[in-house]
Amino acid sequence: MLSLEHATELLLSSVQTLPEETLPVDESIRRILSRPAVATIPLPPFDNSAMDGYALRAADTESATSSNPCTLTVVGETPAGQTFPSPLQPGQCVRVFTGSALPPGADTVVMQEDTQREEAAGQISIRIHERIPPWDNLRFAGEEIQKASEIAPAGLRLNAATLGLLSAAGLQSVQVVKQPTVALLSSGTELRSPGTDLPPGCIYESNRIMLTPLIQAAGGKIVRSDLRADDPETIAQFFLTAMGDADVIVTSGGVSVGTYDLLQPAFESVGGKVHFWKVAMKPGKPFVHGTFGGKHWFGLPGNPVSAFVTFLLLVRPALLRMQGATEISLPVSWGRASTAISNRGDRRHFLRVRLQPDGTFTPAAAQRSSNLASLADSNALLDLPPNTVLPAGELTKLTLLSL
Repeated sequence: MLSLEHATELLLSSVQTLPEETLPVDESIRRILSRPAVATIPLPPFDNSAMDGYALRAADTESATSSNPCTLTVVGETPAGQTFPSPLQPGQCVRVFTGSALPPGADTVVMQEDTQREEAAGQISIRIHERIPPWDNLRFAGEEIQKASEIAPAGLRLNAATLGLLSAAGLQSVQVVKQPTVALLSSGTELRSPGTDLPPGCIYESNRIMLTPLIQAAGGKIVRSDLRADDPETIAQFFLTAMGDADVIVTSGGVSVGTYDLLQPAFESVGGKVHFWKVAMKPGKPFVHGTFGGKHWFGLPGNPVSAFVTFLLLVRPALLRMQGATEISLPVSWGRASTAISNRGDRRHFLRVRLQPDGTFTPAAAQRSSNLASLADSNALLDLPPNTVLPAGELTKLTLLSL
């Protein structure tokens, strides 16, 4: 039985980065860059005002005081998106707005609140009661980003803010790694789809509806989703078809030691190779990883909580690594246990907990791997080593389930 770290290492070392493709920036949210993104222009692209006010020559205010203000003639205005046609002369200023290009000859901007505007005989002027230093209230060309500089590294997963930066820097498209295609299977003769009749002894299947958004959040693209009974030939046929359709096969159920746990022998019967089975963790001990011709099979346990946890801890990192992601860890936070929590077993236990806004957390009352209600009410996992007691009030790291 492998440790979680050893199993993760084996998985990550076995996956290869998929080919790249070109996507428009506005279609690349949550995709992973295959090569660095480079700015096509500087940001800002020109010197501009950081305030609504007046652009002027700082030297014209050198002697301004509250008792002896200077007066400057307003010779025009420059709305954002326009430029002023001629250099400022001594004693002149231009009305500008946030984002307006700095007029030629100006070297500073005074905020409109710090001026007195006057109009006489059709001429507008402003009075300034203090010296305005040079380069005040300005944003300089290239101060944020230089042209041709790297603005997003390869391996970065793009978010909304990064897309905004790429667009502002003039990029229309980016190179990203292709999404891994995924075939999803839930196996079990007792399983029925919600909305159909439920014969005695049967249950509604929930793992596919739960795993689908997790796969998509990890960048996977589901190309088929099946529900199959416990029949060797049916399952073997699924593997053969799925390996032609997808880069990855994710299954739930049928990987333990019961009479009807048929997925391992079915996978091997069509030429697949199983690399490991069983991970020393709870929930999720019966986890399988296998390959066939460069395709990967991840066999999750059938119990919903076990399937959820093993996907997050083992499959999610592999899917992200296939896309070249440099950050594959789950988000974490810190909290203090509201009560003492113990793990008397001999396996590492990932307990479902509820982290409160005040930083305390409480374990779910039911920790059985079949209990979906406690999973739905939890927002974090506590990683508790075997034969361990976590004292009440102790600060500890938690893995967040807000993906």
